[in-house]
Amino acid sequence: MTDGGVDRSVECTGSINAMIAAYECVHDGWGVAVPVGVPNKDDAFKTHPTNVLNERTLKGTLFGNYKPRSDLPLVVEKYMNK
Repeated sequence: MTDGGVDRSVECTGSINAMIAAYECVHDGWGVAVPVGVPNKDDAFKTHPTNVLNERTLKGTLFGNYKPRSDLPLVVEKYMNK
């Protein structure tokens, strides 16, 4: 259906199985998976080594691109000022 995989995938649930599926469904060579959800502390991300060797990219993010020390106070200030 996707002719080899999707170009980008984003996982937002925090389910480790969904994160693995999001990574494994991207296209070899240029696919990028971005897990956003936070998994349980005891979960382990396990995939076949060939997935890494096939040049799939895994990028993570916490708070999006926010820097908690400098950006979150600005967000709170904007919220308080409506």
